[in-house]
Amino acid sequence: MHSPLSHTSRTSKLRCALLIGALAAATAGCSSDKAASSPSASGSATTSSPARAVKSTTVKSTTTSASTSTTAITTSTTSTTGASTDTTTAPGSTTTVPGVPVYPLTGVPVDDPASAARPALVVKIDNAPGARPQSGFNEADIVIEEIVNDNLTRFAMIFQSGGSDPVGPIRSGRIQDIDLFTALNHPLFAWSGGNKTVTDRIDASELINIGPALANLYFRTNDKQAPHNLYSTTERLYTKAFPGSTPVPQQFQYRAAGTAPSGVPSPGLGLGLDSINVNWDWDAASGLYRRKMGGREHDDSNSGQVTTNNVVVLAMDYVPGISDSPDAQTIGTGEAFVLSGGSYVHGTWERDDAHKPFTLKADDGTLILLQPGRTFIELPRAGHTLVTPG
Repeated sequence: MHSPLSHTSRTSKLRCALLIGALAAATAGCSSDKAASSPSASGSATTSSPARAVKSTTVKSTTTSASTSTTAITTSTTSTTGASTDTTTAPGSTTTVPGVPVYPLTGVPVDDPASAARPALVVKIDNAPGARPQSGFNEADIVIEEIVNDNLTRFAMIFQSGGSDPVGPIRSGRIQDIDLFTALNHPLFAWSGGNKTVTDRIDASELINIGPALANLYFRTNDKQAPHNLYSTTERLYTKAFPGSTPVPQQFQYRAAGTAPSGVPSPGLGLGLDSINVNWDWDAASGLYRRKMGGREHDDSNSGQVTTNNVVVLAMDYVPGISDSPDAQTIGTGEAFVLSGGSYVHGTWERDDAHKPFTLKADDGTLILLQPGRTFIELPRAGHTLVTPG
């Protein structure tokens, strides 16, 4: 128990408090706000992150025909994006300084305002054996792999910050594409067409159909057989963007420059999309994940092996669609596995409206932040792919 203060001591403390208050008031009148500049991240959507040591672990994949439960891995995400900077200069006074503008699909600082202002461009890409190698993977901001009929997958290359010449082979779309791409805010949709039901649904959606009716946008090559040889260029496809088109909203949250990734170190992962087996291997030297398909390097005709900065695996429920084509249910919630910067985070994806992007949360409820750069999204069936650290 503290003894009571003497009268002399209380008087002395009161005088000090009054003197400090007067000095603070005088100082506040002549202080000025200082803008705090946000650190600028360097590089482009394909820029490698600095190499760093990675603990040697193993990520294994198990595919079963029955529903499989996945052991949750609790991780902590503490980093935040540098969207704005708060600077406090006096009691009760806060100045918010906007951060550096970034491309919405990569989180990389804008170096071409014209590209940053244009809409998203979605190009549906063939993955049948006769279509490989494809062109455009490493130029796209985001690539999505979805299951289609005949135990095959198909890709959607999403461009905005850059482009590819050529891009393809281009194939048909699916009804599941509508919910999947509506969040991109009226994107251009390049495809080879579909049956009347799918075409009518695409035309009635918010996707801008720039498909086979605009034949001048496409050409066929001689190195592959039809229908696996339909190509275009992003420059041609972007000629159909409407004047005044609004840019795409940001789809993911990104770590601030120089911020370490959360989660546990991991050398990569493996998963199965029906009959397609995929592996992503972390390359610390380049700061990229490298893709294998069927046990072999997956190559791109333009740029060599397919790579990415982030791998986002979203476990999906698929229901029978048109002509028994699987239809991914991308509105709802499900299990998520995220690789970024050599680390692995387990969590969930959430989405309650087609106009909204996926929200990624770690098992502890915090947002999962990606490294600025390119992102590859995998959509395997829920319960058929088990990804765990070894």
